[in-house]
Amino acid sequence: MTNKKMTMGVIVGNRGFFPDHLAKSGREEILRVLAAAGMEVVALTPEESKYGAVETREESRRCAELFKRNRERIDGIIVTLPNFGEERAIADTLRLADLRVPVLIQATPDDPKKMTIAFRRDSFCGKMSACNNLRQYGIPYSITTLHTEALDSAEFAKDLEWFAGVCRVVNGFRNLRVGAIGARPTAFNTVRYSEKILEANGVSIETLDLSEVLGRIERMKDSDEHAQAKLAKIKSYVDSANVPVPALMKMAKLGAVVDQWMAATEVEVSAVQCWTSIEENLGVVPCTIMSMMSNELLSSACEVDICGVLGMHALQLASQTPSALLDWNNNYGADPNKAVCFHCSNLPKHFFRSVKMDFQEIIAGTVGKDNTFGTCVGLIKPEKMSFARFSTDDTAGKMRGYVGQGRFTDDPLNTFGGAGVVEIPHMQRLLHYICENGFEHHVAANLSTVAASVHEAASRYLGWDMHWHDGPAGVA
Repeated sequence: MTNKKMTMGVIVGNRGFFPDHLAKSGREEILRVLAAAGMEVVALTPEESKYGAVETREESRRCAELFKRNRERIDGIIVTLPNFGEERAIADTLRLADLRVPVLIQATPDDPKKMTIAFRRDSFCGKMSACNNLRQYGIPYSITTLHTEALDSAEFAKDLEWFAGVCRVVNGFRNLRVGAIGARPTAFNTVRYSEKILEANGVSIETLDLSEVLGRIERMKDSDEHAQAKLAKIKSYVDSANVPVPALMKMAKLGAVVDQWMAATEVEVSAVQCWTSIEENLGVVPCTIMSMMSNELLSSACEVDICGVLGMHALQLASQTPSALLDWNNNYGADPNKAVCFHCSNLPKHFFRSVKMDFQEIIAGTVGKDNTFGTCVGLIKPEKMSFARFSTDDTAGKMRGYVGQGRFTDDPLNTFGGAGVVEIPHMQRLLHYICENGFEHHVAANLSTVAASVHEAASRYLGWDMHWHDGPAGVA
């Protein structure tokens, strides 16, 4: 769970007949704040423009060229307005750079005690002009929670964290390659999706037939170095004391084959056929292997739920922690705001209070216990949670989804697989929305509060139709 250091492009707005010493101090302050947040910065220097700000057409061009030279580094752009700012110069810079990364507009508040011509900022007004121009130019942008926020304020620190999540999601979906390992189980019409709609949204699907997986496993010797390395990782990952040694070897070979294929095809996340071909033809469940991938931030969903793993990936990018795919599975007594979320299970170890490897009780009734070892069993730890679901709306030819937040509770639960009790405000309203709009029974979950970042990234920058359950007033 390593956190990649982010790089922000910075545009410092300036307008000459306002106090331009504010541009100088504003630039210095934003650089300090971003450095304190562990971020790298690409910005004009005072030697490249007046105070390192952007005001003239020439300065716009110069800043855009700087951004283009650093295209591969820049995750997002922050426009800071220490005074009114030259709105055309800001818009021109973004148009000329054409980075197509998220943009955050920040305006520094005036001090009522400093409203003379020497210190008045007017960034309150300038922010409206900057946003107006970006709208005219067709450039999407984000705004801070408060209309004006001091750079050293708690509000801006929180917004910066949120914006960083937005940037990770947007950039993480650019040219994303997803592995579909096996065919959709016949009984799961709910996980149908459109490859063409996903391709039009920059997401490519790489398929691998289970016959190829099983064939590669059969040809792999027990002594193979990749299989042995994976076996050691499995044993160190989860308690497998009660699992037969031959089953562990099969899992290790499965994991080694999948790892090699993902590396060769540059696939980042995956969705795997389980029910019940792997059990019948290999004699294990793939749950532990998938759990390990998700725990290493390589999200993996079962039942070839491609759109489900996209939700997992978005939450993981925003939070930089593992995601799981769950069923909205059971009511919890008579509490309308609680439900049991469950899978049988391939949840990452990050989710559990404690976990052990065992057999899969549901499928065992069909294919036999000895063919179903490999599931991860335990209760989900009490923790805050965010959830997300994406779907291809095939009749409308577009992407859609919903996000929201709640918490996993410590309520008692005596069941099998991986499960937890979730509490979500106004949950009946959410359940009505899911059913009325025909969403799937699967939902991605993450132990974090990043629904706002995922919603902003998907709706504003990816252009998907999104619903935010219990989000801010005026937001769908």
